[in-house]
Amino acid sequence: MTDAIITRRTLLAATGAIVVTGVPGLILPARAEMVAATPSMRGGANNYLPGAPVVERIGGGGFWMTGSVRRVGDGAPLAGQRIQIWAHTTEGNERDPWSHGATLTDANGEFRLEMPQIVPAFGQPHGHLAYDDDAFKTVFLRPVMASASDTSLSADFVLEPA
Repeated sequence: MTDAIITRRTLLAATGAIVVTGVPGLILPARAEMVAATPSMRGGANNYLPGAPVVERIGGGGFWMTGSVRRVGDGAPLAGQRIQIWAHTTEGNERDPWSHGATLTDANGEFRLEMPQIVPAFGQPHGHLAYDDDAFKTVFLRPVMASASDTSLSADFVLEPA
C-alpha cells in the first residue's frame, strides 16, 4: 500500500478542482457587475424645452426631486452633470418655461432640486427629468409618483458616453 504524500502540486490540483466544480459553501472572490445604461422612458421628452437654466429652486418649492447619476459599466458617480427637471405643478403646466429648471450633480453624483408640489396630469402625478448635455447620450425619464400627496420623487440615471 502506498502512503499518500501531499505535495504542492497535489494541493493546487485539488484546490483547482474544487473551484471549477463549485463546491457549495466555497467563497469565491466577488466579480464586478456591469451597470447597464438607463433607457429613455416613453413620454419622458413630452414638453421638453432645451436649455433650461440651472436654478436654486423652481417656483415656491415644497416638493423635492432627487436622484443620482452614474457611469455605465463601473457605476462610478458622475459629478457636475446637468439634469433638467419639469412637471405639472400647483404653480404651472409642464409647457410653461417657469416650470422648468436644471441642477448639477454633486461630488457623489447626486442631485436635489426643490420645486412646487407635483399634481396629476392625465390622471398620473409624474415628473420629467433629462440628461441633455454632450458628454453622454441623452436620457429622458418620466417617473410616476405612488401618490399625489407624496412630497418627493427620485430618479436615477446611468449614462453611456456619446
